Amino acid sequence: MQAYKLNATIDESGNLVLDEPLNIAPGKVEVIILQPSTRKSLTPSQPKKREYKVQALKDLLENAPPTPPDFDPDQAKWEYLKEKHNL
Repeated sequence: MQAYKLNATIDESGNLVLDEPLNIAPGKVEVIILQPSTRKSLTPSQPKKREYKVQALKDLLENAPPTPPDFDPDQAKWEYLKEKHNL
């Protein structure tokens, strides 16, 4: 089975609309839909509070740079898997 990753939109009628054409042979396909999660943004008055049992982990995470707003964890996983499996 070959996997393809592309972007699509669900319209108001509930139809799946692909953002780009696929260059594959006509026929039945299996569709898996992954909907991006919506994250609640924290206001400055609501700092994220975590407890760490390992001091090294605490230091690492508290001093890490913030995640960029355009970071896509699914894209990062996909890039990792492509590299790992030479896709």
